[in-house]
Amino acid sequence: MRFLRRLLTRIGNFVTRRNDQQRLREEMEEHIALQTAENLCAGMSPSQARRQAVLKFGARDGIRESYHAEQGLPFLETLLQDVRYALRLLAKSPGFAAVAILTFALGIGANTAIFSLIDAVMLRSLPVEDPKHLVIFSWTAHNDPKLNGESGYGDCDDREHNQCSVSVPFFQAVRAQSNSFSGVAAFAGPLQIDLSGNGPANIVRGEFVSGDYFSMLGLKILFGRPLGPSDDRPSAAPAIVLDYRYWQRSFGADPSVVGRTVRLNNTEGVIVGVADPRFSGLTPGKTQDFFMSLSLAKRIRGEWWGNQDRLTDPATWWVVVVGRLKPGVSIAQAQSEASAIFHNEVLHAAKPMLTEADAPAIKLLPARKGLNGESSDIAPTLNLIMASVGFVLLITCANVSGLILARSAKRQREMAVRHALGAGRLRIARQLLTESLLLSVAGGALGILVAVWGVEAVAKLLSSGFNEPFPFVIAPDWRVLAFTTAVTLITGIVSGVAPTLRTARLDLTPTLRENASSLPGAATHTGQGIRAGDVLVVPQVALSIVVLIGAGLLVRTLRNLQTLNPGFDTHNILLFGINPKFAGYQDRQTADLYRDLQQRFATLPGVISASYSEDALLSQSWSANEVHLDGAPPKSNVHTAVLTVGLDFFPTMRIPLLAGRAFTPTDLAYASETHAAVAKAEESANKMPASGVTPAAPSATKPSEPQPAPIPVIINQTFARKFFPNQNPLGRHVGNAQHDEPLQGLQPGYRVVGIVADSKYDRLRREVQPTMFMPLVGNRAYFELRTAADPHALVKLVHQVVSKADDNLPLFDVRTQSEQIEKTLFRERLLSRLSSFFALLAMALACVGLYGLLSYEVMRRTRELGVRMALGAQRRDLMRLVVRRGLLLVLIGAAVGCGAAIFLTRFMASMLYNVEPGDPVTFASVAILLFLVALAACYMPARRAMRVDPMVALRCE
Repeated sequence: MRFLRRLLTRIGNFVTRRNDQQRLREEMEEHIALQTAENLCAGMSPSQARRQAVLKFGARDGIRESYHAEQGLPFLETLLQDVRYALRLLAKSPGFAAVAILTFALGIGANTAIFSLIDAVMLRSLPVEDPKHLVIFSWTAHNDPKLNGESGYGDCDDREHNQCSVSVPFFQAVRAQSNSFSGVAAFAGPLQIDLSGNGPANIVRGEFVSGDYFSMLGLKILFGRPLGPSDDRPSAAPAIVLDYRYWQRSFGADPSVVGRTVRLNNTEGVIVGVADPRFSGLTPGKTQDFFMSLSLAKRIRGEWWGNQDRLTDPATWWVVVVGRLKPGVSIAQAQSEASAIFHNEVLHAAKPMLTEADAPAIKLLPARKGLNGESSDIAPTLNLIMASVGFVLLITCANVSGLILARSAKRQREMAVRHALGAGRLRIARQLLTESLLLSVAGGALGILVAVWGVEAVAKLLSSGFNEPFPFVIAPDWRVLAFTTAVTLITGIVSGVAPTLRTARLDLTPTLRENASSLPGAATHTGQGIRAGDVLVVPQVALSIVVLIGAGLLVRTLRNLQTLNPGFDTHNILLFGINPKFAGYQDRQTADLYRDLQQRFATLPGVISASYSEDALLSQSWSANEVHLDGAPPKSNVHTAVLTVGLDFFPTMRIPLLAGRAFTPTDLAYASETHAAVAKAEESANKMPASGVTPAAPSATKPSEPQPAPIPVIINQTFARKFFPNQNPLGRHVGNAQHDEPLQGLQPGYRVVGIVADSKYDRLRREVQPTMFMPLVGNRAYFELRTAADPHALVKLVHQVVSKADDNLPLFDVRTQSEQIEKTLFRERLLSRLSSFFALLAMALACVGLYGLLSYEVMRRTRELGVRMALGAQRRDLMRLVVRRGLLLVLIGAAVGCGAAIFLTRFMASMLYNVEPGDPVTFASVAILLFLVALAACYMPARRAMRVDPMVALRCE
């Protein structure tokens, strides 16, 4: 506190310095006047009395300086002097200042832009009240639980096991029994919902939430009311709360929307409120159009739910539970209590899901850590880009440092004179650092504009992978401000270090000597023959090589994927989805609808053929199942991908049929009947008797019942080669999967009727897996229309055909197959574009640094070059002298960069496809490219050296 008071006093004195000077002069005059009066009394003459008084008082300038040193802030005063002097010098060199500021702006702006995205994706806190006390329930066990159903919606990082998904009964048990939480809520989704009542029917995203979701998270409502506990009652009227952005987009921001009735699939619901605009969703990167209560799960069913009762079945896990810790309760205490409840739920249910040996437990995670959402997919991309722009920033520092170094070489005589007149080396070093910091601050200010443009550009590229606006909120906050400030200051200091150290070692004698600047090699060495400029150019080239090689590998990856043969013809195919279940269609009605639509689409002008499948190829959707091969040991199942398709699927996609036959209308009809019979048998087998006693598991079929024939399937080459080696698979039977539980219901199995060529299923990167194609029964469908011309021209006609069939059938995901593939490659495309941009920027900065160094060398060695030409040197010899020096630096930097790239590119292996991290073609191509660009950078200074007139050069000296 004493130091602070003293500092404030000195600052106040510094501000009022003018008044202090006047007061000091008056006080000194009073002292001199008193001494003069004493001298007069002693008998001196007035002039002698005044002179003796002044001599006795001492040097007034020294007293004044001592007083200000004591009362003022010398550091601030000299700092202001340094700033004013630096501004005058930079104003005299506008070209140098403009180049340095622009270079800083590019480096700082690029880093700020990428960090802004990283802040929005990975660092931003959840948009709820007091997020630090929120925890997410995740579970752990040694083995997978035996469940009737399990669903995850991408909220947690562990997508394979959905370890954040739990059952509604467990959520209710925690809410009722736990004493560690002030509130517990659950949510699930969003699900695709067919919404009508606000214009034409369209597919929207609805998220299930418990009644205490809004109150527990502290969310406010813009209009109307939030969902409450009363909405969780089964008898409650269906109610929904609209997301603010969806309300603006689809309802025109109409406040009277509250109370309006809409139709959700086949259920009517009432809009009771509009959410606060500051809440965009609990899971980062996930968005929804509205919120609905959990009680609607029985009436608004998900596409894959089947006959599961998701509200009361403890073996159906599909909701994420979030809790708020009570004050003073630690995560460990709450975790112990929640684990005890979980342990009881999974071990002592009517049908135990785990055993004691599985050690089931609940693990509570901070909500921001547990809910990764889309950030887990985007984070690796942003981290790689951040590494690239970090290299660009290092190149920027070296580049500007080289510019300052070359400029300071011209000021060596000035610095020597200042030092000879008494300025300390520290004082001169601070002057140089002040100039560097001024440049970096100006570059940082301009870099903010570069960052704004960069954020918009990168967000637009990222949005292409979502088919909607970027789902993360990008807004400046204290982290971005702190990052930009730190980068600006550090960049300015780092850029000024080399010139400062060089000036600190300045030798006064040769510098002050006449024509010292013309002495060969004078003041150009940092020691032991290593030139300061060389030390700065080599790392620029090395870093640019690393960034260029990384970009080259990513570009080759994208090219490999774009030119990859997926096993079918991707050109001129129109894709669109239809889900009749949203409109209340049953399986048989759905089959009739698909057959009718297929016939209508096939007759449209320009359509070559039409078909449909449950998932569009290369849409990143994937279905799989386990089957039991006949003759294999019991319970030794094999894993196979499964895709249900309609008639003419293989001819439409141009997947060759290698053996057997394609599906017929009879196959689809029989598969539909068998599916209905199996579902009915399973439903009967799963019914509990009124007494609560678990019935004995029925056998597959009763002896008196006829055994249904197997369902016809078509397999791909990989399936035939892996599971039927050296055999003819046609006509072979494949059984249903065998597990520990007794088989229930009808078990017809499958019969192989055809073999088709291999083709990619969900994504280009995945190797072709054994795949079974089955007749499509009652699910959603993606129609594929093979056209003779541009598929986009048929979109309007397709809408008309579907509207004629049923006005309540909205289309979704309308795109061409080529657009579908480009969508799946958005990450590779983003990485290749951004890395290429930053790599070219890095190469340009490195070559500018090389050009600046050689230009300075030519200027410094003008006398030497003139002497060489006067002694008979040819112009080509001078060119060779300059170019050889530049290319030598490039070769050294390239060698260092390639060595570093061999090590660093190993961390990119998971992002590459069909190209090795140490790919020699990429390394050689990058080296040749950099060599050619560096040659061009060397040519201009070399050309200037060729034009040196020896007479003019010697006369100037």
